[in-house]
Amino acid sequence: MKNKTVLQNAFLIFLGIGLFFLLMDFLGLASKNYLRSLNAFIVLYGIHKTIKYNYDKGRKMDYFENLFSGFITGVLGVFLGIVGLIAFIYIKGGESYLTTLSDTFFFVGKINIIQYCGVLFFEGVASSLIGAFVLMQFYGDVAISQKY
Repeated sequence: MKNKTVLQNAFLIFLGIGLFFLLMDFLGLASKNYLRSLNAFIVLYGIHKTIKYNYDKGRKMDYFENLFSGFITGVLGVFLGIVGLIAFIYIKGGESYLTTLSDTFFFVGKINIIQYCGVLFFEGVASSLIGAFVLMQFYGDVAISQKY
């Protein structure tokens, strides 16, 4: 990949999400669903950094290139986060720990680690696409005003 910024910001998303959830687990707040939604701001921050860098350095001024660059940043960050989650689940006890997670989240019934992480990954991909699109709406005006 030519753009190291995408990889750096994806790793930043991974670190942010990992530290956030480790802190929640340490403080005993892992069962609070409304706090889990705050990880979207970490993903948006990483996507924003990538798009802003592209505009500041004049590297990519095309709308769709920046949209794709932001989207890939979010997806890579979410993917790394899911890999970290799988490792964390196995460290904490595997399937027995997963039952405590699935009871406090939006899952019903018995699921395995692959199903759980797969659903979270697709949710993260959708959030990354929506987040990149929303952020590009802001930067779309910036690019137009610079051209004219």
